[in-house]
Amino acid sequence: MSEPFISWSRFWRSFRYARQGLRRALVSENSFRIHVVVAILVIAAMFIVQLSRIEIAIVVLVMSTILTLELVNTIVERFVGLLEPRVHPYVGIIKDLMAAAVLITTVAAIIIGLLVFWPS
Repeated sequence: MSEPFISWSRFWRSFRYARQGLRRALVSENSFRIHVVVAILVIAAMFIVQLSRIEIAIVVLVMSTILTLELVNTIVERFVGLLEPRVHPYVGIIKDLMAAAVLITTVAAIIIGLLVFWPS
């Protein structure tokens, strides 16, 4: 007997795993919590300022990019952390590069935020 085209039970199970990952990031990752708080403040500001649909789309895209990159940074740090007992010289370099990627995206988000929210 073949599997159904769409398995809703698998879908909801995957959704549950994703929710657990978000909860884990919120509990254990300070930087992720900071970005979430800032995202909530930005969402509140979007309602106050009444941005256009395209501005909202841009801001949501930027916020989701930062949060996603922060999660990727956490994943890379955890994987690279497995190498630390062996003290490989690339461990620190990889962590620094991931932190730089998050920093660049965050600076870009601040610039985009200023362009969108700053009165013209």
